[in-house]
Amino acid sequence: MNLILFEPEELGHPLPLKDPRAIHVIKVLRRAPGEPFDAGLINGPRGKACFHTRSDAGLELEFTPAAAPADSEPITLLVGLPRPQTARKILQEATSMGVRTIHFHLTARADPGYARSTLWTSGEYRRHLITGAEQAFTTRLPGLTHGRPLEEVLAALDDAPTRLALDNYEAAGPLFDAPLNGGQTVLAVGSERGWVRAERQALVSAGFQLVHLGERVLRTETAVVAGLAILRARLGL
Repeated sequence: MNLILFEPEELGHPLPLKDPRAIHVIKVLRRAPGEPFDAGLINGPRGKACFHTRSDAGLELEFTPAAAPADSEPITLLVGLPRPQTARKILQEATSMGVRTIHFHLTARADPGYARSTLWTSGEYRRHLITGAEQAFTTRLPGLTHGRPLEEVLAALDDAPTRLALDNYEAAGPLFDAPLNGGQTVLAVGSERGWVRAERQALVSAGFQLVHLGERVLRTETAVVAGLAILRARLGL
């Protein structure tokens, strides 16, 4: 944990000693009472925290804010709903790299059962967003939707002048050469078995350019990281 994040309401109660954050503070950071560590409130300020007392009930925390939350990122990510283990990786990595919103949408080739995973139904996904933010030393979590059809997600997108979709088959050119129009940008990545023709047509009709990352076929989580890295570099982020 490069930054330990808390929900605002947690600061009013002792942090249980079995909580991974308490274990990290005591055993990894080796902080004694009164010694500060980097912390922040989710979607709120970043600053320093410390604990003044340690008891069976947990650590009594005090937080001092020092920096306002970062601005929202200018990139929206669309991902065809993958297997839960792949989605967990994407949740963490995309949050670490910085995106405004992640939409995990249904596709023709995605198993509809993935949407019923406990990753989504139990709220587990939020923990992975927090892990990604802690890694990146930011308090900002991306917005998230999951389980909606691609067409519904496309219809609800904000007005973004640059819309790009990764595709191995019908792309006109590489992502690093695609024209960028500034402002908000959307990057779409297909499901683990790629787009079907109707989905490509829906994307093009919604203003997306089809682009590629080269000749190699990448795992979905690898394509997300590579695509975001290229896009962020080109946007000067």
